[in-house]
Amino acid sequence: MSLDRRQFIAIGGAAVAGMTLAPGLRLMELAEARSPEESVTTLQRWGLLIDTTKCATGCTSCVDACHTENGVQSHNRPATDPQWIRKVTLKDKQTGYVQNLPLMCQHCEHPPCVDVCPTGASFKRADGIVLVDRHICIGCRYCMMACPYKARSFVHEDTTGQKPHAPRGKGCVESCTLCVHKIDKGENTTACAEACRKEGHNAIIFGDLKDPKSEISKRLAAQASQQLRPDLKLNNGVRYQGL
Repeated sequence: MSLDRRQFIAIGGAAVAGMTLAPGLRLMELAEARSPEESVTTLQRWGLLIDTTKCATGCTSCVDACHTENGVQSHNRPATDPQWIRKVTLKDKQTGYVQNLPLMCQHCEHPPCVDVCPTGASFKRADGIVLVDRHICIGCRYCMMACPYKARSFVHEDTTGQKPHAPRGKGCVESCTLCVHKIDKGENTTACAEACRKEGHNAIIFGDLKDPKSEISKRLAAQASQQLRPDLKLNNGVRYQGL
């Protein structure tokens, strides 16, 4: 029996449509499913607002929550352990006034890490989130040197207990992702912000900087805030109040 091209394509398409990858999941359904990246646009810009006057001394809830959420483990080597977020203490030498604040990737509009990356592993999504593609990161660490906030870490150790939403690997660079997996699922929150809220501090607010109705935009419009190193003109997605 001979088949012409049209008949062959029709039969082949029907066969593919009937194949199953798992119970209830067909290839055609998988092909029609939209990936989260397809809905990422410039209509949003996600960011954080951190009120340093509410950040409690000695509290590490935001750090602990971030590392638990993303499977970041400590090897008791402070100099080389990955830190997606860390607590920083600032002290005015003249007055003795002490402040605490969490420091993470600032998700710059013009990220220096992206500019220096030779492979394109460091990139910025349309919604402003700066990420690292571990599949093409070669571990050169140029991005670590370029970041003025020392917000990126290099993975020196073998990784275990990885989370499906946060793949990690020895020899790669990593940093805060603004809990991008939560954003893509529509949760619109981060592990650090949730942990801070549960502690009753409410020092971290997450939201859409382009939405005038969002809590973060209302707070920024009502009270003064500042970026870290505004002289660099990077237009950070993380803002601070009370500095």
